Amino acid sequence: MSSTPIVLDVDTGVDDACAILFAALHPDLDLRAVTCVDGNAPLADVVRNTLTVLDACGREDVLVAAGAERPLLEERADARHVHGDDGMGDLDWPRSERRPDPRHAIELLRDVLLETAEPVTLVPLAPLTNIALLLRTYPAVARGIRRIVFMGGAAHVGNATASAEFNVFHDPEAAAITLDACADLGIETVMYGLDVFYGPRVALDVARDLVALHADGPAGLAGRLIAFQCERFGAGSATIGDAGAVCAVVDPEGLTTERLPVRVELAGTWSRGRTIVDRRDWDGNLAHDPHGQAPASLDVALEVDGARYSRLWLDTVVGAP
Repeated sequence: MSSTPIVLDVDTGVDDACAILFAALHPDLDLRAVTCVDGNAPLADVVRNTLTVLDACGREDVLVAAGAERPLLEERADARHVHGDDGMGDLDWPRSERRPDPRHAIELLRDVLLETAEPVTLVPLAPLTNIALLLRTYPAVARGIRRIVFMGGAAHVGNATASAEFNVFHDPEAAAITLDACADLGIETVMYGLDVFYGPRVALDVARDLVALHADGPAGLAGRLIAFQCERFGAGSATIGDAGAVCAVVDPEGLTTERLPVRVELAGTWSRGRTIVDRRDWDGNLAHDPHGQAPASLDVALEVDGARYSRLWLDTVVGAP
């Protein structure tokens, strides 16, 4: 079986780092590029973290480019309280000395997607600023996209606020533009949100085993990333987070989704950045809804086999040389 071409868009980020490890090492994935955006950490840290993870995997061949330095309208706000001062767990891991590709992220994405012979699965794991700019600036790239699997939003819960998930809350306009563009361009879209995000978990003792197995390699980095989260939150296990969305590309059977209309709330005082997932089952309600149905219908992830994805991730990082 041929490998699936894939491109990540990240704001690395502890869990983005877990996702990059998986995408760079899984034999059924052909990681073509990783683009970076402001989010969990400032853009310069995101780029440095991304190059560092790829170097740990021996994947200096993967193109990396810097993108948007801030949200479209919002003031930027990072999540160092979650991810550490450097955005990647303050692990004191040897830093990459490489420089990113000179192209802007959306130019690199444009070139990869227009030049590909086989459509690419695009996996945004960050605020959707780069993706909104890409799809509205270069809509022809849609022909090079097999589907978009993004980590963001939720049907039921929030984390940045009681209503909103961080990636969407960080740049709600970008999320709204991306969903509208996907509807306009006919791009199949999967929303891997908070409803499933915390399902795949790795125990602290397993993380310590990974470090002992290969302290200076991908397994050691993976173990340190999990251990950092456990220690920061005083927990016996931690989520692989964004990596679950990449697991869903390799093993979609581990995810239960439902095709549902989705909008992004842009104006609410308490709900700005919320993904409004329409789960009504009687079309007659729409006749009395002044807004009508949302133009974007997504495959919304509602359940995940967490143990299955955790094992898939562990097998991949342990199997690396």
